[in-house]
Amino acid sequence: MSITASAVGPATSAAASTHPAPTARIEAFLEQERRETPFLVVDLDVVRDRYRRLDAALPTTELFYAVKANPAPEILGFLVDEGCRFDVASPGEIDMALAAGARPSQLSYGNTMKKRRDIEYAMDRGVRIFSFDAMEELAKIADVVKSRSGSIDPPEVLVLCRILCDGAGADWPLSRKFGCDVDQAVELLINAADEGFSLGVCFHVGSQQRNPGAYRAALTTVAEQISAPLAEAGHRLDAINIGGGFPGTYLAGVPSPEDYGAAIQAAIDELFGPNPPRLMAEPGRYLVADAGVIQTEVVLVARKSIHDQHRWVYLDVGLFGGLAECLGEAIKYPIRTPHADDAAIGPVVIAGPTCDSADVLYEEFKYQLPMALAAGDLVELISTGAYTTTYSAVAFNGFPPLRAYYLPLSQP
Repeated sequence: MSITASAVGPATSAAASTHPAPTARIEAFLEQERRETPFLVVDLDVVRDRYRRLDAALPTTELFYAVKANPAPEILGFLVDEGCRFDVASPGEIDMALAAGARPSQLSYGNTMKKRRDIEYAMDRGVRIFSFDAMEELAKIADVVKSRSGSIDPPEVLVLCRILCDGAGADWPLSRKFGCDVDQAVELLINAADEGFSLGVCFHVGSQQRNPGAYRAALTTVAEQISAPLAEAGHRLDAINIGGGFPGTYLAGVPSPEDYGAAIQAAIDELFGPNPPRLMAEPGRYLVADAGVIQTEVVLVARKSIHDQHRWVYLDVGLFGGLAECLGEAIKYPIRTPHADDAAIGPVVIAGPTCDSADVLYEEFKYQLPMALAAGDLVELISTGAYTTTYSAVAFNGFPPLRAYYLPLSQP
């Protein structure tokens, strides 16, 4: 079997990772189980190892796992045991985390747009950390707290004002829809202080962020343009949530978690001194992406013209089956085929199985796959443990949601 070497770029640091191969436990599952495709298989040992490594790299930062990356109970349960906290985006994710054994104090409601009844739901279950980026959202949070006068003390509630980041250096920028500019953030936080809330700032430097320096740039903005004006107004910033962005490996090498940890800690020490605010982070992709492999079947290999140099390869999984991060060809998964490493290869367009013309995974970026590839071949998409099961449609075109299997933890 071979993994396509298309566009495997140079490592971005001396400690950078190369694209991973499936673990021995995943290999054994694929060989022995022969499940109906498409399906995802995740090795929980990898998730545990990733969590422990990132936790060690960020020793002064509380880790809140982004549940949306992969909310499998098998993952949430052992992360609770590891002492992890959770970033949640809906009442459904709150329920998932609590069902896994998390305490309400370990949850941060990171969605900046929430129905009033969803804020009520969270408050009633003990959640006390909320993100916002608009006056109306802050007013909803304050109104809910006031409606529960006597049961919730405003200083118990930490509100995190999300600021805009340009996402430079990230494969999947996130701040056009979320966040406000720094002038508005200062105004909002002063209003939050008037309500009696504890004050925080959050940001996200973009998913699959390849540049550890992106965190320093955002932290500099917080220190100089938000924390300082707040101090002048008599208010202290209680918390900073640096968001996620820690990358999976995919095709190109990425810096190590130690690189990110060193860059973030150096920025915190320089900008906030010996008594910094509470530090929070929301890893998702880094913990679970490289732990998973999707096995898929080739449905058809065809050309659109006798003159075409490239072939169209149709898989039984596509955008609507869990590969939504292929939109814009943002995330490029390593692809492994059953053909020998020295087999003749050629360029392909890769598409999914549905009757939707948008269901094309890669067209501009030309993967090189074996010329011998044919219908019925089983291929693997590597590093697909993040944002696949959660993006899978319920039943578009009648295709079932992506099946998933989780290999239990081995002994510590």
